[in-house]
Amino acid sequence: MSLTRRNVGMVAAPLLALLVWLLTPALDYQARLVATIMSFCLVFWMAEVIPLSMTAFLGVLLAVMLGIAEIETAFQNLGHPIILLFIGSFLLARSMTRHGLDKRIALFILSRKFFQKSLFRLFLGFSAVSFLLSMWVSNSVTVAMLLPLMLGVTQLVCHPEHGKSTAVYFLLGIAYSASIGGISTIIGSPPNLIGINYLAQEGIRIDFLQWMYLALPISLSMYGFMLLYMRYFLNKGLYRRDTVKAYVAEHQRQESKLSKGELVTMSVFMLAVILWLAPGVFNLLGMEGAYTFMSTYFAESTVAVLAALLLFLIPPGKENMGAGTLTSEDLVKIDWDTILLFGGGMALGQLVVSSGLADVIGRSITTFIDPEQQMLLVLALVFLVLMLTEVSSNTAIAITFIPIIIGVLQGLSLPLLYPVLGVVVACSMAYMLPVATPPNAIVFGSKMVPIGQMVRTGFILNIIATVLITCWVILYMMW
Repeated sequence: MSLTRRNVGMVAAPLLALLVWLLTPALDYQARLVATIMSFCLVFWMAEVIPLSMTAFLGVLLAVMLGIAEIETAFQNLGHPIILLFIGSFLLARSMTRHGLDKRIALFILSRKFFQKSLFRLFLGFSAVSFLLSMWVSNSVTVAMLLPLMLGVTQLVCHPEHGKSTAVYFLLGIAYSASIGGISTIIGSPPNLIGINYLAQEGIRIDFLQWMYLALPISLSMYGFMLLYMRYFLNKGLYRRDTVKAYVAEHQRQESKLSKGELVTMSVFMLAVILWLAPGVFNLLGMEGAYTFMSTYFAESTVAVLAALLLFLIPPGKENMGAGTLTSEDLVKIDWDTILLFGGGMALGQLVVSSGLADVIGRSITTFIDPEQQMLLVLALVFLVLMLTEVSSNTAIAITFIPIIIGVLQGLSLPLLYPVLGVVVACSMAYMLPVATPPNAIVFGSKMVPIGQMVRTGFILNIIATVLITCWVILYMMW
């Protein structure tokens, strides 16, 4: 009987944990136990032996049972404000999906004549929607919303002889665009929130607008490279423009008028965006009092929960006064696995720091690295994290390695902000394998993307992303 990935993980995890325990007798007892637990969890994450969130809970539970964490505080990260930010933003996205606002946005852009003129321009329209939406809702939710519309359009517009290969690049492009756009804001991808939380623990606080100021240039430049790369493949496909016009016209007739649910969702979404951006705008304008007020009383997590509550409170029209724009049924349809993974994973990450393990690893690595070779260091860290993300959840890799990398940078007496930014961004820039990021997994689940083609296409983008992120980080550090 052939061994499955899950079975291999169940055997490899305790063996690796035992090996780590035997090879680290010089570590303090707590750091040694945390290293053992983290190695066990890392294998479980990579092999997906159990759901990712449950692996994080298993790691925390082991820490409690072994006496290196208190049960009263071990799971307190489940009430972390960032968990509320996750829940609120997922519910916003759920409202978009439920009332069809996502499809309307896509159809509005695709109905423009500019996007109908060629196969690449059509791809540009879809990828732009994916890029822009993933800035404000989870990148995985963005791809899940667009995938059905994407499949329908590719079946119509692609020539039968070349349709399958063209559809592959369309689907990959949507996934890649969502991953790239997701790094632009702190709510676009889970690793962003994880990185910001770890930086806050080191006394470095970044608001919504400051993150955009640093991350948006990276995402825009990577998006530009991705478009040029995809254009090479899409120029080889044959395009049927008449079917695009017919498809868009049909759907526009069906959805000619905005529903009340769409109007409520759009209004609440715009309110949330304004409140998220307001503290950063006040900070830029030097309005310290307004900045302090907004940061204190309208923090990102507060705004997200407020937006979700408004969607439950406001009815979608007079004919539906007995129910809100969202209902209790929508609560069970958001990505609770990611939410729980974040809570349990942050608890594990704190153990890496509090036990002294991150500091030990950081000091060990610094003995082999010249602090003057900053470009080489950043390049190595970005490439390491990016390739590790290929074989495990980007959220799990961020939780595990960002504290260690902070320890490395502190050991070298280097500034934390920009290298950590580069590593966080790298967690969402893995393009080769389905397990690397949720968008990759979603399009692979359509059964239309061969794994070999994803690997070949993604490898070049991985190299481009590594170089691009490194260049931006070094540029920021020089400034």
